[in-house]
Amino acid sequence: MRLFPSLAFLIGASLPALANDGFGGLSATGLTFEQTESVEMVQEDLYIGLDKISVDYVFRNATDQDVTGEVIFPLPPVRVWSSWESSMNLPEDLGNLDIVDFTATVDGQPVQVTIDKVAVIEEPWEENRPLAEQYDTPGRDVTAELARFGIPLTLEVEKIREMLMALSDEDRAAITSAGLAEYWEGDPEADMPPEAYGMWSIVTRYHWTQTFPAGADVRISHSYTNRPPGGLFYWSNPPEEYQTYLVDQYCIDEGTSAALAKAIKHPTDEEFGDFGIAYNIAYVLRTANSWAGPIGKFTLTLDKGDTKNVISLCAEGVTKTGPTTFVIEEENFTPTKDLEILIVQPGNF
Repeated sequence: MRLFPSLAFLIGASLPALANDGFGGLSATGLTFEQTESVEMVQEDLYIGLDKISVDYVFRNATDQDVTGEVIFPLPPVRVWSSWESSMNLPEDLGNLDIVDFTATVDGQPVQVTIDKVAVIEEPWEENRPLAEQYDTPGRDVTAELARFGIPLTLEVEKIREMLMALSDEDRAAITSAGLAEYWEGDPEADMPPEAYGMWSIVTRYHWTQTFPAGADVRISHSYTNRPPGGLFYWSNPPEEYQTYLVDQYCIDEGTSAALAKAIKHPTDEEFGDFGIAYNIAYVLRTANSWAGPIGKFTLTLDKGDTKNVISLCAEGVTKTGPTTFVIEEENFTPTKDLEILIVQPGNF
């Protein structure tokens, strides 16, 4: 895909040497459903902003029989030890079951959403495995194994660490052999105590049982807090060697590169140089392929949040509709790639 000039403004990247200048976050998935040839996604209106993502769907049961199944919105895996870092873009209360304030309605009425968590050891992507299944549980499910050791499904690292350290020598050996944890004996001479590290990830799933009446349309909407990764970044025009991979990945042309350098320019900041903050918003579109046929009408609204911010992605048919908004429209749309979007705010600190 190519980047239309209306959206070719700016993107940036962290310097490879500045690992601590980035912050982790979450990508976002669409609603999944076990593969169906009966229920079509007639319409999808997707809104993506820095702080919020919302989606309005119209589904149609094209058969003469009711169809009932589990509708699922899974978050991507979060490695339990990643939350040890203060630079992870997660809520402060990691004991809260709902970390993105997810809400849903069906035909305009709030729906009771079940929230559950599963622990997984992440595994490589499998081309022959159904997409919805891979997004729902992307790896080996180790929930029951952790329960056997009394380990809860939480991102509270200190709590996990204490429980791992409290295990008997026999259980330590067993949990290590299962690939769920690693232990370090410490270094008394350097005054470094023993440590334990969890090796699994937590997948949070929001779901409910939904009936699609025969021959009828069902309108489903959901929204949640966007918590994308990002970080401090620098840019050179023309791009330096370590930046060139972004040129193809995010369609950076000469105008974009020049705009980037201009936007992050700090005339008076001699100590830190020219820099800004980049947010990488990833949204999984391909889960729509678990529904019957293509998306009848697809509308994507992008909101960069502030007129000073700059947005960039590879896309066709981009139309600017307001000071901060851009729209892409498709008909009979079958997603073959997921979205990767960068929103950059100047580093005016």
